[in-house]
Amino acid sequence: MTRFPMALLASSVQPPPGQRSWHGGPTPVGAVRGIDAEQARWVPAPRRKSIWALTLHIAYWKYAVRRQLEGGLRGAFPRGPSNWPALPDTPDHRGWAADVALLREEHERLVQAILSLSPERLNRRPPEGRRWTYGDLVVGIAAHDAYHTGQIQLVKRLWQERDSLRLQHGAH
Repeated sequence: MTRFPMALLASSVQPPPGQRSWHGGPTPVGAVRGIDAEQARWVPAPRRKSIWALTLHIAYWKYAVRRQLEGGLRGAFPRGPSNWPALPDTPDHRGWAADVALLREEHERLVQAILSLSPERLNRRPPEGRRWTYGDLVVGIAAHDAYHTGQIQLVKRLWQERDSLRLQHGAH
């Protein structure tokens, strides 16, 4: 079987240079480019997620899917708790830079794991998997990326309009 399906699946997570994602927006790594710690830590409303929280959540699921694709031992994600790691109480520029680097690293490692996956395995389940096939995992992480990257893009717009939104809702 040809490697074509693997390249196609990998491009749904990371499009080739000079091409846009299938949904027309950035990858998660591209979405956080140029964001500082203050903007990343800002929460648009109670019970909503910040860009920082979304960044770590995306990084965690890239890690979790990659581990399944590689067939490695479960291991531990570098930030905890895993799915929604704790954030600093105040914006920390070094911490934000480290977490963006973690996202970038997990993104790159996931793309390599997808490209290394044998097409014959796409319809098989990982040994510890109960429900999802390797193909489901790859398609699922691409959809997960698109969904949460859209949230990041929305929070970026809300950040730009935060002063006018505060005035509209009577907050001072």
